Amino acid sequence: MIQDQKYLVELAHTKMPFGKYQGYYLVDLPEYYIVWYNNKGFPKGKLGEQLQLIYEIKSNGLEPLIRNIRKNFQK
Repeated sequence: MIQDQKYLVELAHTKMPFGKYQGYYLVDLPEYYIVWYNNKGFPKGKLGEQLQLIYEIKSNGLEPLIRNIRKNFQK
């Protein structure tokens, strides 16, 4: 359980490292951009896993949960 909490805190504080939306928190990326990645394929590695989870979060309307974690828990 603690590992899952740490993962969500890290996810909430992760920013896009490249591209048009460089510097944006992953949860703040536009939905169409995340859907595009879902259709074309997520990057390999940790960033790809995080973007895939953000896709699931956005698909289920849970963005406020991640933003709340970012606001209340430091990385």
